Amino acid sequence: MENEEEIFKNRIDLELVTKAVSDIKHELNQIVFGQDEVIDLILIGILSDGHILIEGVPGVAKTMMSKLLGKVLDISFKRIQFTPDLMPSDVLGTSVFNPKTLDFEYRRGPVFGNIILIDEINRAPAKTQAALFELMEERQITIDGNTYLMDTPFIVLATQNPIEQEGTYRLPEAQLDRFLFKVNIGYPSPDDEVLMLKRFNYETYNDVVSNLQPVLSIRLLKELRQNVRQVIIEDNILKYITLLIQATRNYKLLELGASPRASIALMLASKAKAALSGRDFVTPEDVKSMAKPTLRHRIILTPDAEMEGVNEDEVLDNLFSKVEIPR
Repeated sequence: MENEEEIFKNRIDLELVTKAVSDIKHELNQIVFGQDEVIDLILIGILSDGHILIEGVPGVAKTMMSKLLGKVLDISFKRIQFTPDLMPSDVLGTSVFNPKTLDFEYRRGPVFGNIILIDEINRAPAKTQAALFELMEERQITIDGNTYLMDTPFIVLATQNPIEQEGTYRLPEAQLDRFLFKVNIGYPSPDDEVLMLKRFNYETYNDVVSNLQPVLSIRLLKELRQNVRQVIIEDNILKYITLLIQATRNYKLLELGASPRASIALMLASKAKAALSGRDFVTPEDVKSMAKPTLRHRIILTPDAEMEGVNEDEVLDNLFSKVEIPR
């Protein structure tokens, strides 16, 4: 009897996680329609302490969804609009000479916050993109030999237009690998678009946003992350993750496979996915559902694959079918 009570006490209480996620989705669904899967992925990314890249054509609520998330989370939110003439100092900050002290003083850039929305990240040149490498990986920046730590939590939400569109740059592989997810946003269904029109028929966007309530504080977010970290993942599931990642490195249609960083990302995302489902253990289905958003931006197709007209998701689907699922 004592053993049973001890096991019960040690089980992970995920009620707090599922309630917080439900409250956030309730607030967001007042404005964003037909993007439930995208919202789930963004919330999984936040619970996994990962940066998120959101891609879609203009007008599908990429920026709006990110801004609304900053509204319903009671934490510091900053937005940076990336442009072709943006310099690293515009993002990270710069040292300015103070004639009173006869010394240089560091003035912080807009990256100091909890959630940083980088809008249209692929419109800035390579020099500015490189300035984000240390920031995204180590949660710190180094200016004039001095290191400045970011606040905790620190998450980059970046939006980008498809690279086929005019005025965009392809992000470096090293930067893409620092994003936990790449989330693709498509158009809403006809029914969802009708709901959107009805919602904004008599009310403006600002009217609706003003009624949104913050539902998640920094303290609660840290607690939720701790709960997610405690989700159980068996050795056979860890082996399945490893096999999936290693399969991308030896596949004929891929010029570049996923890195070891991708293995950790897929493990953490799978644990958060299980927690959102109300389970304290990871299943192979959790891993498989998180694999494409975790890997699609970390792989590079061979020229032959591009000529055949296949995309990253199709290649990954074909690849996953060849890896045995543990039972």
